[in-house]
Amino acid sequence: MTVTAYLALASALFVIGAVTVLVRRNSIIVFMGIELMLNAANLAFLAFSRMWGELDGQLAALFVMVVAAAEVVVGLAIIVSLFRTRRTVSVDDENLMRH
Repeated sequence: MTVTAYLALASALFVIGAVTVLVRRNSIIVFMGIELMLNAANLAFLAFSRMWGELDGQLAALFVMVVAAAEVVVGLAIIVSLFRTRRTVSVDDENLMRH
């Protein structure tokens, strides 16, 4: 496969993730969209790494995976905490963090 095919797939995944983040109101689904965008960025990093024959893209992808794992842990902890207090995971509640 060519690098163009990998980049086309990464672009499609990123667009799907971005649309999911912008359209959906459930915070768990929003996190899934963010993870999809991060995986699309990883795919692009790895495609460029393969194209140039260097390990920099692989190192960047590894760093993105570490940051994504930390983001999921913190984000899901916040979601569980908010669900226990408010009984909702909707992102439409504007004043949710103020109280």
